[in-house]
Formats: sequence, structure tokens, C-alpha cells
Amino acid sequence: MVDASTVAEGRIVPKEDVSLSFLASGQVAEVLVEEGDIVQVGDIVARLGNHEEIESNLANIRVELLAAEQALQALKDNVSVQRSSLARDISTTNLRLRDAQYALDNWTVPSNQRDLTPMEAVVLMKEGLDKARDAFDLVESRPKGDSLREDRKDALDSAQSDYNSAVRRLELVTEVSDAQTQLDKLMSDFQALETGPDPDDLASAEARIAAAEAGIQASEAALERLELKATIGGFVLEQDLIVGQSVSAGVPVMRIVDFSEMYVDTEDLTELEVVDIELGQTVIVRADALRDVELTGKVIKISNIFEEKRGDITYTVRILLDKLD
Repeated sequence: MVDASTVAEGRIVPKEDVSLSFLASGQVAEVLVEEGDIVQVGDIVARLGNHEEIESNLANIRVELLAAEQALQALKDNVSVQRSSLARDISTTNLRLRDAQYALDNWTVPSNQRDLTPMEAVVLMKEGLDKARDAFDLVESRPKGDSLREDRKDALDSAQSDYNSAVRRLELVTEVSDAQTQLDKLMSDFQALETGPDPDDLASAEARIAAAEAGIQASEAALERLELKATIGGFVLEQDLIVGQSVSAGVPVMRIVDFSEMYVDTEDLTELEVVDIELGQTVIVRADALRDVELTGKVIKISNIFEEKRGDITYTVRILLDKLD
């Protein structure tokens, strides 16, 4: 290293070196890389069986999710349509109530019915009409101009008029009551829609979406367990998979190494020597197998934790090589 008196042994290591294993046990269906291939982070390098079946199921669930979301949106949109329709009905009914109430308020009630309710007036006037008709029937065959016949005919006409007036008054009262009842119902329905769709319908639609989302998550998790993905970008150094082979979860089946940077980790730098080392120091490195090749690098890390090796207290220093032969 910089101080010629500080000499340490070490080993050359790549930037990253990982062994990949499946999350599930199964039979290998696809191997997508060979030794020597370059891969990127996230690349699928192999798959276990049943992959297509799960993907098909996942596609179906995504269609169901879209349909469920559309149904929920339609439910919300329908509220707006319903409120618009109710608003029109409220306006129409309000006009009908106003007209009926105006007609009732301006209806002239005969003096003989003023102390009677509309229903009482209809009943009593009907009784009077029946009596007048019966009385007239007794003299109807008499010649026109007969005084008794004319008197009873006038009494019948008057009774008919009173009865018609009572019936019309009852019709107006009924029309006002019906219009008011309908208006109250429309207002209640309109106010109920202010907070959105019916709570039960809304809960059902949201539950349908939640079920689809849960199905998608489960299918994606199942796919994830069947796929072997590169966790780093680099060089496929070892690949032991064969299509049709059975593998167990957690057992390494592929090795990827990132050679973009190379380091030297010291193995025997003692506690007496490490105090002379500083971050950023230039280091000369010679490989045992290449004695005529001299490499350089810089100290980028000094371990804060010691290790005991062969009876010595040692600290690991990491050196980033400037250039790899």
C-alpha cells in the first residue's frame, strides 16, 4: 500500500455477486438466459410451471375489476341522473299543488255546507239528492207546467247542484292532499340522494372492487413466486437450470455477478497496521497469478469492526481498483 512497510494480502471481488433461488418449489417451465448472458435488474431469467394458467386467471380478474369500477361509476352517475329527474318531478308537482290549492281556496262553498267537512257534505248532499229524485219521480208523469211537478223539479235541480258542488270540493281537497303527499315523497327521495348512492348498493359495488383487487394481488403474488428475476444487473456466471427439472424453494440455481467495478478486500491487516491507513489513499495491487501486472486503487472503506484470524486482530479495508487488467 502507500507506505511500503504496510503490506497486506487480500482477494479481488466484484461489485456484486448474488445467487438466485425460486420462492416456490416446482418444475422448471422456461429458462430464458444462458451462462455468459448480460441481464438487467428485474429481468425474468426463468419460470416454473402453471405460469400461463395464472396469467389467464389474472387477465380475467382484471376484466372483472374494470367491470366493477365501471359499475361503481355508473352507480354514482345514476345518482346525478336521478336527482335531475326528481328535480323536474318536484317542479311539476309543486305547480300542480299550487293550482289545486288556488282552486280550493277560491271555491265558493254553499251556505248549507260551510259547517261540514268535504266528506260530510258529499254524504248529506247525496242523501238530499236521493230524496229530491224520489219526490220528483212521483210527479214526473204530470204535464209540464204542473205546479207541484215544477216545484219538485226545481228542488231536484238544486239538490243536484249542491251535490255537484260538494263532490267538486272533495275532489279539490283530495287533489291538494295527493299533490302534497307526492311532493313530500319526492323531496325526501331527493334529499336521500344528496349523500350519494344507496349505502347498500355502494357497499356492494365497493366490495366487488375489493374482491377483484384482492384476486389480482393474489395472482400477482403467485406469479412472483413462479418467476426468477435478476436482483442485480450483470453477467450470468452460473446457470444450473434445465426445463422439466424439479427445484426447491430457496435453493440457489443461478449466479449473477456485476463486474462493472472490482475491489480488493484485505484479509490480514492487523490493528497495528490499520491505523496507518486513510480513506482515499492510493494503493498498489499485485495479483499472485499476474506478477508482472501492477494495478492501482484507492481505499474507500475501513471496517470499524475487527475480526479474529489465526490469533490476530484484523480489520478489513476495501480498495476500489482504478482499472482491471
